[in-house]
Amino acid sequence: MSATVLYMSMSLDGFIAGPNERADNGLGDGGHRLHEWALAGADAGDRGVGHLTGVDGQVVDEFMATGAVVAGRGTFEPAGGWGGDHHDGVPIFVLTRHTPDSETGQWPLVSYVSDVRTAMTAAKQAAGDKNVLVHGAGTAQLALAAGVLDELEIHVISVLLSQGRRLFDHLGPEHIELERTRVLEGNGVTHMHYRVRR
Repeated sequence: MSATVLYMSMSLDGFIAGPNERADNGLGDGGHRLHEWALAGADAGDRGVGHLTGVDGQVVDEFMATGAVVAGRGTFEPAGGWGGDHHDGVPIFVLTRHTPDSETGQWPLVSYVSDVRTAMTAAKQAAGDKNVLVHGAGTAQLALAAGVLDELEIHVISVLLSQGRRLFDHLGPEHIELERTRVLEGNGVTHMHYRVRR
């Protein structure tokens, strides 16, 4: 059965982006350090994700085999909308309350949705029996609060950023219980997979 899965690189102290995030600096100052594990061996033809082997390659292959993507505008726009195609022609659902500009609004794989429940339901239907790749801290927080995020794959990087944007800063006061299902040691990264308990 399809699951909605957040894949997120994070510093040991909980940051997913450095300070000074903006449209032309989407990961903030120093935030690129969090993605070096996935960029090893990258060349210009493969969207920046290298051809990795071992554990890191396994994790990259998993998120690149998903059947749909849900992302917030804060992730989608700084990434240039991935040129309208995140990977292999899968549908992309962008969570937003704003009308898209004329170019991105014309991309056939991209749909704009204003509600996280609607976005996750549509993405699961589009993904079929494959998982849904969830991008972005704001989207993850909304999905957790709404009870529509099924799993988290957190890539913990051995660095302390000390400032920037944290993954779980704006969750409500309710406890969210997780069940750890896997821990994999990669090259400078620990991949931890959790299932959200309901």
